[in-house]
Amino acid sequence: MLRASQSSFVDVRGLRYHLRCWGDTADAGRTLVMLHGWMDVSASFQFVVDALGDGWRIVAPDWRGYGLSDRAQADCYWFPDYLADLERVLDTITAEPVILVGHSMGGNVALLYAGIRPDRVRAVINLEGFGLRETHASQAPGRYAQWLDELKAGATMRDYADAAEVAARLMRNNARLTAERAAFLAHHWAQPGPDGRWAVAGDPAHRIVNPTLYRLDEVLACWQRITCPVLWVRAAKTDVLRYVAETPAAAIAEVERRRGHIKDVESLVVDDAGHMVHHDQPEQVARAITDFTARRVQQHLGR
Repeated sequence: MLRASQSSFVDVRGLRYHLRCWGDTADAGRTLVMLHGWMDVSASFQFVVDALGDGWRIVAPDWRGYGLSDRAQADCYWFPDYLADLERVLDTITAEPVILVGHSMGGNVALLYAGIRPDRVRAVINLEGFGLRETHASQAPGRYAQWLDELKAGATMRDYADAAEVAARLMRNNARLTAERAAFLAHHWAQPGPDGRWAVAGDPAHRIVNPTLYRLDEVLACWQRITCPVLWVRAAKTDVLRYVAETPAAAIAEVERRRGHIKDVESLVVDDAGHMVHHDQPEQVARAITDFTARRVQQHLGR
């Protein structure tokens, strides 16, 4: 049975931000802030929330340009804005440190923020947020040129005849996604327009390449400043390792090397799951969150 969520809207740096909320406990140690990934929405965490059960306060924002949040007043998106937006969202939730649960891009945001503002984070559960391939200065001219070309061309995304077609698309993207879950997600991942066709609930401008190179040394410098415990979750059948290195073996080695820059970290590999691990095995993810926070958050607070 799906747990009902409540929506609230807050001003975040001039944008109307949508927060999807479940539960109302006043215990800051059981407040989870769930951060979705690229081209996803806050409702993506519904199945994990259902598996967690009562006793939690869960807040999941739609990032700028996704879901029910406003789109940026610009023609492209900048990654540091997610950090600034997260800080403003946390300001509206509680003055106490929170537990961040981030998937993919959301996991990368959570880890960076935990290193930048260590006093505001009790723990991080990182679901498949491994970063990108290291870049080099020699790539800058080509990247800027690509960015200029894509800005000039603009970005578009296809639309769909109805919610059933959206659900079918989601199931093509993830063979493990059940029809029931796909049908639920379709009504959040896309929205009907005036003409009756369904458009993805994400600004096409997200597809424009970031002009700034991925500076791995800066990322790892932030990770090294994380003081809270981190649960590092990888799906056994993940398909995103290609964004880290050329071969699976090299990518696994690189992911493990990066993980080693976090002082207090535990690893978990979830079987029979791909990159959308929170869709494929929400019960395992929920158990991992419950177990990790029960053991490590209290231990961390007692230091």
